[in-house]
Amino acid sequence: MTRNVVVTAVAVGLGLCTLSACGSDSGSGKADSKKVTLVTHDSFNVSKDVLKDFEKRSGYRVTVLKDGDAGAAVNKAILSKDNPQGDVFFGVDNTLLSRALDNGLFQPYEVKGADGIDARYRVDGGKHRVTPVDSGDICVNYDKKYFADKKLAPPKSFDDLVKPAYRNLLVTENASTSSPGLGFLLGTAAQYGDKGWEGYWKKLKANGVKVVDGWEQAYNEEFSGSAGGKKAKGDRPLVVSYASSPPVEVLYAKPQPEEAPTGVATGTCFRQVEYAGLLGNAGNPKGGKALLDFLAGKEFQEDMPLQMFVNPVVKGTKLPALFTEHGVTVDAPQTMDPKKIADNREPWIKSWTSLVLK
Repeated sequence: MTRNVVVTAVAVGLGLCTLSACGSDSGSGKADSKKVTLVTHDSFNVSKDVLKDFEKRSGYRVTVLKDGDAGAAVNKAILSKDNPQGDVFFGVDNTLLSRALDNGLFQPYEVKGADGIDARYRVDGGKHRVTPVDSGDICVNYDKKYFADKKLAPPKSFDDLVKPAYRNLLVTENASTSSPGLGFLLGTAAQYGDKGWEGYWKKLKANGVKVVDGWEQAYNEEFSGSAGGKKAKGDRPLVVSYASSPPVEVLYAKPQPEEAPTGVATGTCFRQVEYAGLLGNAGNPKGGKALLDFLAGKEFQEDMPLQMFVNPVVKGTKLPALFTEHGVTVDAPQTMDPKKIADNREPWIKSWTSLVLK
């Protein structure tokens, strides 16, 4: 994901842990009542001062355990639900939410100020097993310089991507191993319908789409428009990433350019929403509830845009200027009902794998 660009460096600065490097006794029945543990994916990030402020106000010490990409982290959390690694899980998105809920991963808790969360993102029929934390749009990004040099207009829509002019230009992630890859697949299913998306992918394959395992490889190695891709001599000027990717290329460039070097094809977007929940067998449920309140609170919500490059879900949250100036607002992203995703996700992934990878 876009947010992975800065994760490694910031994690070192904050002293955060990965599951392979740190232990937790949250699920053992011997949990430290002043310690609360957040289990999440590798893209989680928070400003040091913001996290320290929560610890000071609440009296809890926070440990962050990162466990790979979102899909892997969710699967591991389900497998360890009887003796969880932590108290709160953050990072299950709408593409995988039903898997977590059907497996009883979370216990109910309604966060303080829940009424302030945008109603579009509240799910679970009032059971309050999960709390919306952020939203983002999975979209095709393009390398502005490439298209300017070629005097070729960048694509704007799903339909454009299968045109001969864009042959061998797109790289996307594997839908079975990557959250943005799955989101892009769901976007095409929403656009072309249950019976039309396979035909679309046949055309996309014939037009030379390249598939790699995950976002990191696609964006930072294959995509010619990113800082990482330039260093790796990537040759694909189109990549499945996020509408919030352009601000990353500005924020971490030295010197910062006046304009982002990458753009967004807004007709290729699928809305992703991430949730957090109190783990069913949390060793410190009281601390977990306080942590969930923090994730849905003003301080964390205002910190997120330039830490994880996602949109806050609490209404009225102020966005930083760099995020709004260089990010892209997607007015009409593709969406899909969580139940429809639940009913079709696995067969669609199986069909997609057979169609595209074989």
